[in-house]
Amino acid sequence: RMRSLAFGLFCLLCCNAVRLDRRRPRPIAARGSCKATPLDFVFVIDSSRSIRPHDYEKVKTFIINLLQFLEIGPDATRVGLLQYGSVVQPEFSLSTYTTKAEVERAVRNMEHLATGTMTGLAIQYTMETSFTEEDGARPAKLHIPRIAMIVTDGRPQDTVEEIAAQARQAGIQIFAIGVGRVDMDTLKTIGSEPHSEHVHLVANFSQIETLISVFQSKLCGAEDMCATVDHGCEHQCVSANDSYICRCFEGFTLAEDGKSCKKCGDGVMDLVFVIDGSKSLGPANFERVKRFVNSIVDSLDISRTGTHVGLLQFSTKVRTEFTLGQYTTAQAIKQAVSRMQYMGRGSMTGSALRHMFESSFSAKEGARSNIPRVSIVFTDGRSQDDVSEWATKAKDSGVTIYALGIGKAIEQELREIASEPDETHLYYAEDFEQMGEITKKLKLRICKDKPSDENMCQCENVIMFQNQVAEKLRNLVQNNILF
Repeated sequence: RMRSLAFGLFCLLCCNAVRLDRRRPRPIAARGSCKATPLDFVFVIDSSRSIRPHDYEKVKTFIINLLQFLEIGPDATRVGLLQYGSVVQPEFSLSTYTTKAEVERAVRNMEHLATGTMTGLAIQYTMETSFTEEDGARPAKLHIPRIAMIVTDGRPQDTVEEIAAQARQAGIQIFAIGVGRVDMDTLKTIGSEPHSEHVHLVANFSQIETLISVFQSKLCGAEDMCATVDHGCEHQCVSANDSYICRCFEGFTLAEDGKSCKKCGDGVMDLVFVIDGSKSLGPANFERVKRFVNSIVDSLDISRTGTHVGLLQFSTKVRTEFTLGQYTTAQAIKQAVSRMQYMGRGSMTGSALRHMFESSFSAKEGARSNIPRVSIVFTDGRSQDDVSEWATKAKDSGVTIYALGIGKAIEQELREIASEPDETHLYYAEDFEQMGEITKKLKLRICKDKPSDENMCQCENVIMFQNQVAEKLRNLVQNNILF
């Protein structure tokens, strides 16, 4: 009888153990950890009230299953995690745990916040805190890839595009995973490019497991060649089949050697911003426009012999904030932009274009000869005066114009302002939420196109023709042929 009781108790304990084990997230069978280059990897998890408790457990399972492909340790991959709702709650930093078992245990013990969806705040914390050396990130000079994986199920309650762009420019590779009702455009403003590799949307939390195999190849196979060769990439190394390529952070382009990164040094230009400061913009959006300008400035090689920048603000009147010849460093330009005061009245875009044409590119204001001339015109609504005359004159004189419209900007006006072809010189976004995306495209276009040597030639040809006509007129007058 005692043996029977003992056997029964043993069976009962075994059954209970199985039941307890079934309550835990069950990792899928590991196929071997990544032996690739180490990563600094931070999970950024939406813990808002819209996520139901059983779906929250599926997210935890997803994280644990993904960990199976990573070799975790102080000299291997380091893992951190924060979750966010109305506030950001760091669960553990890159330096907290040194084994996979410890990380898994911490993930299982996470508790659902069930509050708001402050995704922008979470990205800011990730950039400013999670990837600092104080929190366990390794020094930038070691070129350890910094990866943030953001999982969200809804629309952010704050803005994300600008802070996400800053994080990417700081060298953080962002994977954006959306579940259910998430807007794809919002995910694209968060994730790194190419979006086909970094942005993923699934219908529900049950389908999030389908992404495991996708990320296994990205996080393991994508790094193997970079780990086994002395690649020499200045910013990022990305494996490609049996080889590798070097990539640069946003705002930089790959140099001719295929390894080092540079700002738009080859695109030396005289660049004048023409910025709408009308009342329809509002003070908050005007601050966004200032950040947009500074973002473009960051991508340029500003120096005495490099690119020069001037800026006009227009409303009912036109005001020169600073001229092309005024500043020769990016820092000085950005400080001047930050000091700009919002005008907040009407919208006389035509007058601004006239001022740009007649004054901004004059030698008096610092314009140089034989240097490509470029203008970026920003507006958020219909002009109260005609834009076509002065835009045409500026373009005919050799100025390449990029037209950037937001919200109620009129397409026809933008077409009249922009240089041809429209597809590379006209940019439009429905609202400021999308401004980060078009800013990125504009930076790449300006950097990629050496601004308009052709236009410079056209300009010089016009001047040559005018000089020839003037010379002929003088001859006719001197010979008494023309009275």
